[in-house]
Amino acid sequence: SKAMAGILLLLLSAGSAAAHALTCMSAQFKRPGHYILGGLFPFGINTVNLSARVEPTAVVCERLYAAGLIWALGMKFTVDEINNSTALLPGVQLGYEIYDSCFEPVVALQPSLLFLTRERSTGIDVLCNYTDYQPRVAAVIGPHTSDLCMVTAKLFSFFLTPQVSYGASADKLSNSELYPSFFRTVPSDKRQVEAMIHLLNRFEWNWIAVIGSDDEYGREGLSLFINLATSYGICIAYEGVIPTNWPAPNSWEKLDEVIKYVNSTQVNVIVLFSIDRPAQALLERCIKKGLSQKVWIATEAWVMSDIIISIPRIRTIGTVIGFIIKGGEVPGFVEYVTQLFASVQQESFCQASQEWSRQMESGVLGPQCEHCNRAGWQDVASFVMHRQTYAVYVAVYSVAHALHKALGCTKERCSVVPIKSWQLLEVMRTLQFKVNNYSFKFDQSQSTNMGYEILLWSWQNHTLHHAGCSGLTTFLRLVIQNPMSTCFSHCKPGQMKRVKGFHLCCYDCINCPRNTYKDKDMFCFPCPRHQWSPAQSIQCWDRTERYLFWGEPLTVGLLILTLVALALSCLAAALFYKSLGTPLVQAAGGWMSICALLSLSLMSVSTALHAGKPSHYICLMYHPVYALCLSICFSTLLVKSLQIALVTEFKSCARALLPWVTQRRAWILVASCFLVEGLLCLGSLCSTPPLLEYDYKLLPTETLVYCRLQSWLFFILVHGFNSAVAFVCFLCTFMVQTSGKKYNVARGITFTMLTYFFTWIFFIATYTTIKPTYKPAAQMGAILSTVLGTLLANYLPKCYILQFKPDWNTLERFPNDAQDVPEDKDSG
Repeated sequence: SKAMAGILLLLLSAGSAAAHALTCMSAQFKRPGHYILGGLFPFGINTVNLSARVEPTAVVCERLYAAGLIWALGMKFTVDEINNSTALLPGVQLGYEIYDSCFEPVVALQPSLLFLTRERSTGIDVLCNYTDYQPRVAAVIGPHTSDLCMVTAKLFSFFLTPQVSYGASADKLSNSELYPSFFRTVPSDKRQVEAMIHLLNRFEWNWIAVIGSDDEYGREGLSLFINLATSYGICIAYEGVIPTNWPAPNSWEKLDEVIKYVNSTQVNVIVLFSIDRPAQALLERCIKKGLSQKVWIATEAWVMSDIIISIPRIRTIGTVIGFIIKGGEVPGFVEYVTQLFASVQQESFCQASQEWSRQMESGVLGPQCEHCNRAGWQDVASFVMHRQTYAVYVAVYSVAHALHKALGCTKERCSVVPIKSWQLLEVMRTLQFKVNNYSFKFDQSQSTNMGYEILLWSWQNHTLHHAGCSGLTTFLRLVIQNPMSTCFSHCKPGQMKRVKGFHLCCYDCINCPRNTYKDKDMFCFPCPRHQWSPAQSIQCWDRTERYLFWGEPLTVGLLILTLVALALSCLAAALFYKSLGTPLVQAAGGWMSICALLSLSLMSVSTALHAGKPSHYICLMYHPVYALCLSICFSTLLVKSLQIALVTEFKSCARALLPWVTQRRAWILVASCFLVEGLLCLGSLCSTPPLLEYDYKLLPTETLVYCRLQSWLFFILVHGFNSAVAFVCFLCTFMVQTSGKKYNVARGITFTMLTYFFTWIFFIATYTTIKPTYKPAAQMGAILSTVLGTLLANYLPKCYILQFKPDWNTLERFPNDAQDVPEDKDSG
């Protein structure tokens, strides 16, 4: 608020004058009470190479860590708030001992051992049973990092002393078997990793580099992230680890190697899972090496760190988006800290603080945080609103609520009785409590139910601003300016992945081919042969059967022609029968012509066998029926053709041979042709009959039902015999000439055979090129062309004369060729 900002500016200006004066801030971290809480906070940062130690002497932390000082003051503030209120622990005073962890296990172990000593003692008893053993502290708040908690939690878990960390987020600490007395007021890293994955998926970034610090926090964060990212289909282009020990041999070379590999992968998004000091070294090196701008996904451990923000030219690294733990402001804390920094400069206040320290055996570990005595308000002003303080606030309140329950407190008073650490632990495992009207509890991962918020670095006039969720629109605008970091697109349903390059997680999406499908597996599977599917399909559908349907327009048209051909054949046969004794009918063949017309009628009817769904019996019938009917027709025309040829071209032997092609003997020739054709058909049916086939491959979505010939040899023999008869008829008639007064019967036969030949030539050319579904229609057309061609060329002109020109029906115009044979001049 504006009022708060005014107070801060006023206090800042007032405190700056005495910023470098020595104070008694180091004496503020001990206070006596009925129940003591231990605190582990990073007041300082160790810059000494620990590998150079040759004796187990005290480790000196050489530089103040201002954020850690604020967190420690947060614990002091919370205890004072609880002591000054009668709502939670009436009649009970909490005390505290707060020590520096210095981000180093070797430093944090010393006060941890002190917390486990008996009260008024500096030793830890070696006992067989520690049930009645009471350490000097009821619970421990801290430390901050996962590395330190991995060490201290094992120690406190042996004594079942409750430990509540305000910053350790490693998922390993969720193991209640290894760390039964460990709790924390921050979420597990697993939750942060899940949030990162959702963010990457939101912007479709699937080609990324992942870098972690070489400590428990970074290594476990990397492991969690990579496992989860892989399951979500995110491709890790590079996985790197950066050193945490500075200065250490080859540290800069390791950083340069990480930067080189990041450059080689050409990623535009980097996930940095690290605490702030290793992250500082990496980012400084990236700036020095001129690494191109990237999108940095930051963890809560460094996204708001002051040492990161203070890196020169830090804004040149690109876009930074990170996660911070949800948390509210600690009410009254800012005023408390400003008042405390003013009070530690007053002698009376310092004397009281030092008296409290003497009551707490301050000489055990010596004075804490010598650097704090030289810290002023201006050194900590930027951290006083740090969200981590809220986690400290909740941690202290969780222990206070556990004491409230364990002591059986009422609104008036609490029973001040000895409470063992393990008894307090039993209460905390099922504890549910409220802090400023917000409910908390420890879940299965021994964490409180606080989540994460997204935080974006936003630079305005060379000043960094942290934009929360409301800044996502700005973030989107910034991201659009950066190239996308993808090596694949998420495949759509019905698509499969085809790996490209050396990374198995990089792939192209290709559509499943036609007649294949992809369900939940990685590959496309073929449909069963009775089913089909389009390209990029997730299922198969049943095929429909395809044949020449009765209702198709083409079929209807052909059937109409069939009726026309049948009607013409029957009418012509009837007309010929009516005029059977006339010269025209006798010249045309008499009863043989009627037999031929009836066979044409039956041939017309046979076209219906090709329409509709074929069956096994239909497949056996339609070739023989057509061939035999055509054989009857052509054999009668053969008889007439031979008669004409003998009369016109072979007059010398006509009288000797004509009896064999006239009268009743002519029927022997017709029967012989029919018998030969019948034997050929019977041989075809017995040896290689046509088969009813279902073709599942020819049509994309349908099953073609058709009759398949097994032997083309018999097909050629069956139809070749009729063709041979037709050719003989053509040879016997195409050169025949008659006088103008006589009707040329031979011409009709000639044109009939020409029509037959042209029909078969056209049929073969058409049959080999049209779609398979229309091949039955082509067969119907060929049959009808043969029938109609024969009628039009040979019989309908004669029917016209019989019906409309009866005066032409005379012996003069239609002499009987079998009787009109001139005598041989050489005989007699």
